[in-house]
Amino acid sequence: MGRVVMSYLFFVILFFCQWTSLSEAEYLKYKDPKKPLGARIKDLLSRMTLAEKIGQMTQIDRSVASTDVMKDYMIGSVLSGGGSVPAPQASPEQWIEMVNEFQKGALATRLGIPMIYGIDAVHGHNNVYKATIFPHNIGMGATRDPELVQRVGAATALEVRATGIPYVFAPCIAVCRDPRWGRCYESYSEDPKIVQAMTSIISGLQGDNSHNERKGVPYVAGTNKVAACAKHYVGDGGTTKGINENNTVISFHGLLSIHMPGYYNSIIRGVSTVMVSYSSWNGIKMHANRNMVTGFLKNTLKFRGFVISDWQGIDRITSPPHANYSYSIETGIHAGIDMIMVPYNYTEFIDGLTDEVNKGFIPMSRIDDAVTRILRVKFQMGLFESPLADTNLVDELGSQEHRYLAREAVRKSLVLLKNGEPGDEPLLPLPRKAKKILVAGSHADNLGYQCGGWTIEWQGLSGNNITSGTTILEAIEKTVDPETEIVYELNPDADFVKSGGFSYAIVVVGELPYAETAGDSLNLTIAEPGPSTLTSVCGSVKCVSIIISGRPVVLQPYVDNIDALVAAWLPGTEGQGVTDVLFGDYGFTGKLPRTWFKTVDQLPMNVGDKHYDPLFPFGFGLTTEPVK
Repeated sequence: MGRVVMSYLFFVILFFCQWTSLSEAEYLKYKDPKKPLGARIKDLLSRMTLAEKIGQMTQIDRSVASTDVMKDYMIGSVLSGGGSVPAPQASPEQWIEMVNEFQKGALATRLGIPMIYGIDAVHGHNNVYKATIFPHNIGMGATRDPELVQRVGAATALEVRATGIPYVFAPCIAVCRDPRWGRCYESYSEDPKIVQAMTSIISGLQGDNSHNERKGVPYVAGTNKVAACAKHYVGDGGTTKGINENNTVISFHGLLSIHMPGYYNSIIRGVSTVMVSYSSWNGIKMHANRNMVTGFLKNTLKFRGFVISDWQGIDRITSPPHANYSYSIETGIHAGIDMIMVPYNYTEFIDGLTDEVNKGFIPMSRIDDAVTRILRVKFQMGLFESPLADTNLVDELGSQEHRYLAREAVRKSLVLLKNGEPGDEPLLPLPRKAKKILVAGSHADNLGYQCGGWTIEWQGLSGNNITSGTTILEAIEKTVDPETEIVYELNPDADFVKSGGFSYAIVVVGELPYAETAGDSLNLTIAEPGPSTLTSVCGSVKCVSIIISGRPVVLQPYVDNIDALVAAWLPGTEGQGVTDVLFGDYGFTGKLPRTWFKTVDQLPMNVGDKHYDPLFPFGFGLTTEPVK
């Protein structure tokens, strides 16, 4: 009898354990990828405490993150700011190890919600040593080639994933209306139609969602793709005198027709996130503009992803920044911002937002909207199923295939502005075989200058050891006939040039690297000694001048002395793209993505303006045929 009772108890306990196990599986249905997306979000949200929800809304820089911080504060996102890296010249494996350590902290929380790691990848994976650096957006706009831009997005996604990162703060879809703005090179064009077309990069970064009937819903096609971020919403490229983070004075109709179109296309393509602009529209800070963030972006355009602030963006709602942080938190969250790029003082933000909710200043419905959107992106991109990165893609970083693609992008981005005087023999394409040629200029043999800002460091760097690539001088040396003598002089004087017996000269000058406000300029001049180099060389021998710049610069005083003139923008690491076209392997095809002014007094001046009198008009670009 005792044995029968014991057997009966054993089966009861076994059944209870199995029933409990099944119940537990049902209890954690948010972890079941077979469940509908909406059901998973609803289930997880219902389990979350206020602290867990606010943790999801918090993004911190890697420099203040750790496994313990991620776990203790239930942090939802980490980022690398410009130049914020695990170690100088860090390998993909070092990046992966760092990202996974942070992720392990997130996964160790009560609900195990994975964090999402973000990084600026605005012309390739530009923070990372040995990554392929593509031309900046202004050069990509000159290509007029959305399909190429989409391929660049796909290559960038692979290189970003190679380092274990699933989220990029790109693309910038600003419409730069004044080249005095220090971010003008991040804009594809002054023409909103070109910017709209170049949102094809989102389909490269995230995958093609054309099969998806539900527009406005975030879409990431798998672990070879990344979540993208359309930025900076909205009007960042229209500020008065091009002053960064300043005020865009324009009617609602003007805002919609010039600065908004890129967002329509981005949302249709399933962009995962939108970043709010530091700038103001008619005096109202965008980070505080509920009508535009919640009313228009979320409600009218039906954007279903999450809205993220810029770096310390809510701090700058007040002047001076951070003067009244509780007000900034309340105003920014109330406006409709879902995730705050804090990025350092996360405890202050978490405590402040908690206090605002507990006092009833911010309703729980607004918190739930924010967290729902964040979870939607995380679920949709498969972060719950594949939270930890592996090393399967490390060979994609700086791969030869991607460098060939960047080289193609460079040659298609070059705009030929002059090629001899009318009636004269064109100078380009140049002959490879010449007795002796001169290469001159500050930008001829400087990879950092060639890449510009947002390369390895936020503001960019000078020199050839910053990352892997080919300078224009190195490209020339690889391209010309072995018997051609090349003389390189940084800034030769006229007597040296005249007495040198040179067949022709190639002069490469331009702007020094900059990013954001540091690039704001009222004079837009070529950096010294560029002007004197142009004068001494091009006044003494036949010369082609290559301008390395993030925007049109003052050229009118030099144009008459220059035989051939090329706008090369900020081409990135693949200098051979320049020589491919210079020496005739390919023809020039690029067209100006923005108006080239005569004098800065004309600015702002854009195509279609009443008093339009440019040095070179929007859309201009001479062509050449490849040498047979």
